[in-house]
Amino acid sequence: MSAPDPEQVRAQTLDWLDQAVIGLNLCPFAKSVRVKGQVRTVISDAQDTDTLLTKLLAELQHLATVDPEQTDTTLLVHPRVLTDFLDFNDFLDVADMALRQLRLDGTLQIASFHPQFQFAGTEAGDISNYTNRSPWPTLHLIRESSIDRAVAAFPEAEAIYERNIETLERLGLDGWQRLFPDFPTPNKP
Repeated sequence: MSAPDPEQVRAQTLDWLDQAVIGLNLCPFAKSVRVKGQVRTVISDAQDTDTLLTKLLAELQHLATVDPEQTDTTLLVHPRVLTDFLDFNDFLDVADMALRQLRLDGTLQIASFHPQFQFAGTEAGDISNYTNRSPWPTLHLIRESSIDRAVAAFPEAEAIYERNIETLERLGLDGWQRLFPDFPTPNKP
């Protein structure tokens, strides 16, 4: 299997960001940083978890030190490693340890997105899983201060998750597949 083209991976990731995350309003905070050009999208060529961890550490340090007006959030996309969701899910513990190692827990956090994302207690095809499904395995590095500002501006932030599930239930798998015909689904490899 040939390596995915990094520019195609970037384009598909940004299309997903624009159509799903922003377009379906799955994250009401994403539009403003996207419009301001404050989303850093890094396509990693890592082929193993050690290399990915090295890249993750570098990106966490970068985000912690760069001016938020320049980069408010980072999408670390890694199409060549952790393509299996269970392996990806296990790596999240390593990612959290990296935050602690750098003493950035409480300053930054990591959200996870994956083509096979599955919440505990759900079936693979449940539409609720699509709230965290992305075209490629992705670690979203977020500033805690940005989350705090966003939550202050959106007083019912705890309701976002339920609203997202309602949005996706209205859209349904057929609607998702119309938006993303090449996106992996439980019925398509």
